[in-house]
Amino acid sequence: MDIRPIRDEADYQWALKEIEPYFTDEPALGSPESDRFDVLAILIEAYENRHHPLGPSDPVRILHYAIEDLGRSQTELADLLGSRSRASEILNRKRCLTLEQAHRISTAWHLPLELLAVPYRLEGAAA
Repeated sequence: MDIRPIRDEADYQWALKEIEPYFTDEPALGSPESDRFDVLAILIEAYENRHHPLGPSDPVRILHYAIEDLGRSQTELADLLGSRSRASEILNRKRCLTLEQAHRISTAWHLPLELLAVPYRLEGAAA
């Protein structure tokens, strides 16, 4: 099992590249690949919690994080939401995600639905 500690950004990028195939081709439970997937996920989570804390859950922050740090793009988001303008409105806090949109993003990008399906403030909204 090729596993190593994640000590720096290069190790982190290596781990992300290693774990990505498991999201599209999930290994059989109890297999060596499944064990490797679990260990990589734990190492990645520990590194992210130390070096890339997300702070309070905010769907827009989560989307920006996915785009800036996880290799996703605004074009991919637009494809999931049906239009570039819709993606821009959501990323700029002009429109809230619907539950259906949050579910679509969660499924496609493997993000926890509970992080995307929470209320958040729009730009210019009263306190």
